[in-house]
This record gives sequence, C-alpha cells and structure tokens, in this order.
Amino acid sequence: MEVKIGDSWKQILRDEFKKEYFTEIVGYLRIEKGSGKTIYPPGSLIFNAFNLTPFDQVKVVLIGQDPYHGAGQAHGLCFSVQDGIKPPPSLVNIYKEINNDIGLPIPKHGNLTRWAQQGVLMLNASLTVRAGEPMSHSRIGWADFTDSVIRKVSEQKKGVVFLLWGKFAQAKQELIDETKHQVLKAAHPSPYSADSGFFGCRHFSKTNEYLTKEGLDPIDWSL
Repeated sequence: MEVKIGDSWKQILRDEFKKEYFTEIVGYLRIEKGSGKTIYPPGSLIFNAFNLTPFDQVKVVLIGQDPYHGAGQAHGLCFSVQDGIKPPPSLVNIYKEINNDIGLPIPKHGNLTRWAQQGVLMLNASLTVRAGEPMSHSRIGWADFTDSVIRKVSEQKKGVVFLLWGKFAQAKQELIDETKHQVLKAAHPSPYSADSGFFGCRHFSKTNEYLTKEGLDPIDWSL
C-alpha cells in the first residue's frame, strides 16, 4: 500500500509501513470498506496530522484516543472537527482553559488546523473508527503505529512538549525521554473530568514558556 503521508514522515516511519501489523491494519480497513462499513475520517485524511505537521516542525505532541465517530466530524486531528461542525464538549473545555490561561476569546468553530500548521502534532492513538462505534478500531494495530510515532519523536528530536490529558494519554509517558523533553499532565478535558485537574492546568502558557526557553517560537493558540 502506498501510504499518503508527507515525505518527512514517510522517511521516519518507512520501517513501520513494512511491518506485519501495518499490513494487517490495511487489510482490515479494506475488508470493512468492502462490506459497506463507513469509516472516519475519510481515507485522504487518515494521516492529516502528519501532513499538516512535518516531522522537522514538531514542537508539541497532543495525544488523543479515538477519532470522532459522527458524520463530518473527524479530519485526522485529535480533538478537532471540520468546519461547520459544532465544537464537541471536550473541545469547548479546552477553549475555556485557553481563555482562563492566556485570555484568548473562545472560538465559534472547532477546526484546529492552525495549531497543526504551527508544529502541534495532534495525534489520536487510533487513526480510524467505524461510524457510530467509538473505539471500534482501537485493537486493529493502530496503537503499535502511533506508539512508534511517539517513540521516534522522543528519540530523534529535542525540546518537544508532550501534552498528556487523561489516564489513557498518560500511559504513553513511558515512551518519552523526559531528560530532553517536557511532559505536561492533566485530567482529560471531558465534562466528566475537566473539574478534576484540567481546568487550571495552564498548559498553554506553560508550553509557550518552555518553547521560548528552548529558543523556539511559541504557539499562537488563537483560532
């Protein structure tokens, strides 16, 4: 399979695309589509996070769990939805924290492409999902692939901020070399947990403080 992914990532991940688990992912998706299943995001957007944020430009890694499973929502960036789709509750809480942290107004839309274009790799642990069935592709091999992505960023780069929100994302901490990267942890921004440590985490200002200290341009979190 010819994976539609940016050249920088194609080079970094070339060995992963040759592994048996990745062949099995491709086969599974083909069977699903062949049986009439709807899969999100559309095929051209599965690797959107990588295409919008080339490897050499990665400054922040934001880890999500699963793509949105509703029509028109997912476009390959964790927490983000396509234009014209109402921001989901977790994203609304992210906006609230940005407003409280650095005073930016709360956007009306939920498209976070502008962050990705500045070096925020917005990585879901699973890159696909069956329509209407959350976590339906969480066990088809995507975790092997995205764990490798996290590991390679950790190994081959320096001074990256990893934002780990919630227990699922925090389980990825073991993949990160904290002697040369910054790990920021908080509760998940979901309405069920945001009051337990996401609100008040100030991760957006802390990220920019670290990037500035590393001699990198801060992220403009406005949308």
